[in-house]
Amino acid sequence: MTELTHNASTPAAAPAAPSAASTTTGGAPAGVSHPKTIKSFVRRAGRTTTGQAKAFEDLGPRFILPYAPAPLDAPAAFGRTAPLVLEIGFGMGEATAHIAGVRPDDNFLCCEVHEPGVGALLKRIGEQGLTNIRILQHDAVEVIDHMLPDGSLDGVHIFFPDPWHKKKHNKRRLIQAPLVAKLAARLKPGGYLHCATDWQPYAEQMLQVLAAEPRLQNTATGFAPQPGYRPLTKFENRGLRLGHGVWDVVFVRRH
Repeated sequence: MTELTHNASTPAAAPAAPSAASTTTGGAPAGVSHPKTIKSFVRRAGRTTTGQAKAFEDLGPRFILPYAPAPLDAPAAFGRTAPLVLEIGFGMGEATAHIAGVRPDDNFLCCEVHEPGVGALLKRIGEQGLTNIRILQHDAVEVIDHMLPDGSLDGVHIFFPDPWHKKKHNKRRLIQAPLVAKLAARLKPGGYLHCATDWQPYAEQMLQVLAAEPRLQNTATGFAPQPGYRPLTKFENRGLRLGHGVWDVVFVRRH
C-alpha cells in the first residue's frame, strides 16, 4: 500500500506486494539516521498505458491537485468537509481505490510520483465512480512540510514502502524517527498512523520507531490485526500462498 502497491509500492522481497515509492536518496552522513534530502519515493521505470493516458486527460484536471508550498484548503479541494487521510505512495492504486470505496465519508489525499501508478488510480476512480480521492503527484515529504499544518490529519496510510533489504541501505527506509515526528505532529488527537509491510525486519523497525515517538500510542500489543478496510491485493494474496507474511502496525496520536 511508497511506497504501497497495495497502495504504494514496489514489491518487497519476501511477500509479493509491491512496495511503493518511499525512500530517501543518497547515503546518510555518519551519525545522521535520516538525511535532510529524504524523498518519499524512488523513481521507477514504467510505461503509461493508453487507458491510463486517457484517464490523465479526462480525470486529471479534477482529481490531481497542484503542489503549492502553502497550507492545503481541504474542504475546497474535495468540495466538502470530511476526515482527511494522507496516503504516502499508492503504487497502482488497487488498495487506495478499495479503501476509498468502503470509506465514502472520508477524504483521501494520496501522494505518488510514479506516473503509471497515478494513471492507474485515475482509471480506477473513473471505473468505480469515486469522488473522495485527490492526488498530489509530488514528493510526500514536501507535501507534509509545506501543505499540511499541525493537527490537520485524521489518519495516515503507508503501505508496503520500499524495504531496502540490504543492511547498508536500511538508512534509506522511509519509516524513521524524523518523518514519524512530522506525521505525529500533523495528526489530530486520536488520529492514526497505519503502516504495513511484507518484510519482517522492516516491520520490526516500524514497530520500534513508532513506539519511540512519545506522541503516539500502539493500538495493539506489538503488531496489529489487519484492519478491515485494508484489502488483500493480488500481490499480497500471491505472497501469502507462498508462505510470506504481512505485518500491520497501527498507532494513534495521544490526546
